[in-house]
Parts: sequence; C-alpha cells; structure tokens
Amino acid sequence: MNPANHHVAVLGASPKPERYANQAVRLLKEKGYRVTPIHPKQKEIEELPAAPSLEAVEKPIDTLTVYVGPARLQPLTEAMVAARPGRVIFNPGTESPSVQQALDAAGIPWEEACTLVLLRTGQF
Repeated sequence: MNPANHHVAVLGASPKPERYANQAVRLLKEKGYRVTPIHPKQKEIEELPAAPSLEAVEKPIDTLTVYVGPARLQPLTEAMVAARPGRVIFNPGTESPSVQQALDAAGIPWEEACTLVLLRTGQF
C-alpha cells in the first residue's frame, strides 16, 4: 500500500507538539500519508490545512484516528458514521462503547490501538 494514497483524518488534532495527537499528525506526515487534522479553531496544524469538523473533511477517509475523550466524542457519533471511514482507531483513553456500537451497526470496522505504536511497528 502506498501511504500517499491513504487518507488519514486525525480527530482531535492538536497544535501542541507534546500532545500525542500532534505527534500522530507529524509521524503520519513523515511516513507519507495524506493527513487531514481536524480542529474547530486551528486553520493549520504542522503546516497542514486543518478541517474545522469531520463533516468538512474531504472524502473518502481511509482511516479516522480519534484523540477526543468519550464525553466529547459522543456528540460526534452521527458525523463519524456519516463519514464512512474505512476504519476507526480509538487511541488510549478515547474508547466509547456507545460510539463503537454505532460503528458496528453501520458496518464500520474499528480497533482500540495506539496510532503511534502502529506506525512505529509497521502495523498501520
């Protein structure tokens, strides 16, 4: 698989370099993936144009990687299902049984994993 053909949306992307969400954006970009950071207020993260919402992300999304806690993720359930990503990665601390059930019902595969570990071990 050519990473340049794989579109990854990072929900909860952060402009702060110490945050895991920011590290994921940087590592995805470094490895050649097509990355769209999603942040409601930032216009750009790591020199990439940021989308203000999941609805504003160009489709298709091959992987949606989540860095938003369960309480803030709940209201985004419909948008996540409507985006029809090829898969969703729930990074540690973002797991949400109700969102995962909605994805199951829509036939959207998901996994609980760390994007950074998957990338560093060649399992992404």
